[in-house]
Amino acid sequence: MDSPFKKISDVFQPDYNVNFSIAKPDGSILLTLTGATGVAVKRFISSSQWRDQQQLERLITSLQFSLAIERGDQNSAYRLTKHSLSAVQ
Repeated sequence: MDSPFKKISDVFQPDYNVNFSIAKPDGSILLTLTGATGVAVKRFISSSQWRDQQQLERLITSLQFSLAIERGDQNSAYRLTKHSLSAVQ
């Protein structure tokens, strides 16, 4: 399995600078995605989220959804929602 940090970077790197900071002694990290207009997302990621493949996938989908909403990209948000629902079924 690839590094969870590489996986997150690979997903967002084309559009965002990706930065990870060790946040807490419990293994949590702070993820910061910075775009052309500044910081787009700052999110704490628990150690269980970055260590578990399914939780990592959910985190990535959640971040993509949040970014689509922030951009006002309703079509992307709809596609992500539809994809997430079909993955659950």
